[in-house]
Amino acid sequence: MTGRFVEIADGVHVYREPLLRVNVTLVVGDGGALLVDTLSTAGQATELAAAARAVTPHPWTVVNTHHHFDHCFGNATLAADPPRPVYAHTLAAEALREHPDRLRREAYEEVRDEHPALAEELVDAALLAPTHTVHTEATLDVGGREVVLRHPGRGHTAADLLVHVPDADVLVAGDLVEQSGPPAFEDSYPLQWPDAVAELLRLTTPSTVVVPGHGEPVDAEFVRAQHAQLVKLAWLIRAGHTGGAPPERVAAEAPFGARPALAAARRGYAELDGTS
Repeated sequence: MTGRFVEIADGVHVYREPLLRVNVTLVVGDGGALLVDTLSTAGQATELAAAARAVTPHPWTVVNTHHHFDHCFGNATLAADPPRPVYAHTLAAEALREHPDRLRREAYEEVRDEHPALAEELVDAALLAPTHTVHTEATLDVGGREVVLRHPGRGHTAADLLVHVPDADVLVAGDLVEQSGPPAFEDSYPLQWPDAVAELLRLTTPSTVVVPGHGEPVDAEFVRAQHAQLVKLAWLIRAGHTGGAPPERVAAEAPFGARPALAAARRGYAELDGTS
């Protein structure tokens, strides 16, 4: 699923960027299309646009599942000329509009060790803030197809959006669900993340295809298993905080591995202390 879109349901296609395995979803309707996420750089977004054009000639609207660089730094390439609507959660739009330098700096610091060439591209990335904001829910008409954007609560970030395509039984989860690696907790709300995933699960059927932020599409059973891990992690964080255990001890016992779990424990402790 590298370099081109692959159809996963009727008129719903997924493109996987090879470096970070980020998924972009393309929903095609009658005379219109929707691109969910825009990748990290102008170069990646240009290749993405060519792949989308190989599927459909229709104009697209853009949705950002959240404000992390690998999901929205391609906005300027895909939605500025000609101007196209870009939807995101209110807080994601605010971050891109008001704090672009901070987002560039955080992105650079995140990838500079493992992907230095990518990090250099991110330093001067042109950022385009969303033009339309979603607080709780919005419904889009994509060429006659209903697509629902829903904020399920705080999870991977404070600004996650689910993208639901009911007629295809597809849910785009962004980084609320991960397949190719553990969830990322650095900007997260680990005590609330299980509730956000439970909200996602309420939208699934036995045949739902869930597109994670990174990796292969999964089914509802996979999401339920990850939800159970998130529930266990949240319980361990609360118990450790109550018992005065250091976050490192929580991380040693938690799902997902010590490094991701340590970031989660620290975020959870800060939330319980009222400092996040």
